[in-house]
Amino acid sequence: MRILLLADIHGNWQALEAIQEPYDICICLGDLVDYGLEPSPCIQWVKEKANYTIRGNHDHGVAQNVKVFGKNGFKYLTAITRPLTQERVTMAERRYLGALPVAQRVSLETAKFLLVHATPRDPLDEYAINDADFWARRLQDVDANVICVGHTHHPYVLEVGDKLVINPGSVGQPRDGDPRASYAIIENQRVELKRVEYAVEDTVRTVMESNLPEPAKALLAEVFRTGGLAKPDSGKQKGDAPSSSTNHQTPTPSLA
Repeated sequence: MRILLLADIHGNWQALEAIQEPYDICICLGDLVDYGLEPSPCIQWVKEKANYTIRGNHDHGVAQNVKVFGKNGFKYLTAITRPLTQERVTMAERRYLGALPVAQRVSLETAKFLLVHATPRDPLDEYAINDADFWARRLQDVDANVICVGHTHHPYVLEVGDKLVINPGSVGQPRDGDPRASYAIIENQRVELKRVEYAVEDTVRTVMESNLPEPAKALLAEVFRTGGLAKPDSGKQKGDAPSSSTNHQTPTPSLA
């Protein structure tokens, strides 16, 4: 069985469309909307292609008309793009987002999967770093072999005792310094984190042609082009080349 694992599409249709992997099962870990300005085709793709989909915090916010007040960084970009996202999705699509489960348990072959956008403790909002001690405290009472999460926009695969945590990274808005769309493939007892180039400038063009404020356009273009927002105190500068490692494979003992 070949599983395609996606998360954090964020309205970036060009990035989602670039993923042309064969698969038997598709799992989407939420955040279909906000930031990117083509939410509707992304929602329709997930509705048609994904076998299992859960709700992310941005899906919840759009469905429930949650107002965000932010003046800096990604909070600002959420606040600015959410009204436009809500204009560009239908009521049926909003109902679909709001009806998605916040967690789902799935048995695939010999493994029990838990699907949450963030963490089992806080499925929508907790930021889960790539740290075994952090995850050990959150998995003590979790009856699953494989825990699939998104939310951080940073891909990783982490063994925690007899469990495996998989974060496929972000399809539509990576924040790890590599602007390529990120996703994961699970097959033959192995997890492969993968990246694919997409038409970034087409995504940027949809932003530039919108009625968003100019500062928001500039910030969104920076994220799409560089894989993050530069910070004055950060050692990584804008324009740094992404890692030369495209794929990472790790054993998946719980799937054996």
